[in-house]
Amino acid sequence: MQDFTNRIVLNNPIGDYLVVALVLLVIFILKKRASKNITRLIFFLFRKLGRKINETEFFELILAPLENFIVFLTGYLAFSELVFPKAFRFQVLKSTSQDLISGLASGVLIYLFFYTILKVIDYMAIVLEKRANQTKDYTDNQLIIFFREFLKALVIIACILVIIRFVFNQDITKILAGLSLVGAAIALAAKESLENLIASFIIFFDKPFTVGDFLKVNQVTGTVEKIGLRSTRIRTIEKTYVTIPNKQMVDSIVDNISLRTYRRAEMLLQLELKTTAADLKILIKNIEGKLSEFQINEQSVYLSEIRSDAYLITVEYFVQVIAISEFNELKQHVNIAVLELLEHMGVGMAGRDKNLTASRLD
Repeated sequence: MQDFTNRIVLNNPIGDYLVVALVLLVIFILKKRASKNITRLIFFLFRKLGRKINETEFFELILAPLENFIVFLTGYLAFSELVFPKAFRFQVLKSTSQDLISGLASGVLIYLFFYTILKVIDYMAIVLEKRANQTKDYTDNQLIIFFREFLKALVIIACILVIIRFVFNQDITKILAGLSLVGAAIALAAKESLENLIASFIIFFDKPFTVGDFLKVNQVTGTVEKIGLRSTRIRTIEKTYVTIPNKQMVDSIVDNISLRTYRRAEMLLQLELKTTAADLKILIKNIEGKLSEFQINEQSVYLSEIRSDAYLITVEYFVQVIAISEFNELKQHVNIAVLELLEHMGVGMAGRDKNLTASRLD
């Protein structure tokens, strides 16, 4: 038996072939358990980091690539103990068959390792997306997608560089230097795009506004429909669709109307000069009484100006944040109530051609 195992076949004892075969057989039998144990360890580490993750989904996504990596790694280490047979040695250009096979095996091993990392990134993105879906803000979802693709791009670049270094035996320092120069040139050429990208991060993290907010910025008023990595899209009150670069959204003064605590309305009454001071006092008191009949939180009625052509009474009031249609209806009721009060008291407006009221929404 010993003579059989010591017999040389293709430059290796048969016993070595048997050991390699036994190792491969054992790893194929135990690959499920080994990969599950490693996956459970990774799962445990994620749980220690405070991640609320689903164990079943974690195993389904990561277990298969991890199994492939473990099986190939074991086979790679086992075959590396054998001497490459002289019968299979030949040369292609300046590379030998041994170098080609070794490089191919190393490349596949590196690919499987980084592929497993990509799957871990995909799973973490799924976990974060589930958490983000529990909120009404959709900007978190966009940020997760961006970072997922960004991290995957970095992993792919790292994979290519490692393959170049260990498979093709090339010095990657020159490549990195070249990439840095190319990156600097691209950064200068795409300066505005990078500024918008950085601004998008500021919007995502600082959250001065979110999707669905009603804004006033750069003389544009409307509802935010999308926040991208380069620009923000706003549906204006005229129902047009405006695209504003994120850099302008960060550098400009943004009035987030959706975050206001009250709606404000103002009315300006220009009364004729023959109105007496007593009538003005009674009118102001009566307007205050009328306003108290409506759903108004704060109110202010006062004689704001005495001019050569009219007395000016300013009526200012605040109401809870309600729909614009309801707010306009409330303003109409207030205006009509004030008109009826003026008619009842016989107080006229200054000038025949002047409007009775001048109202505006702040």
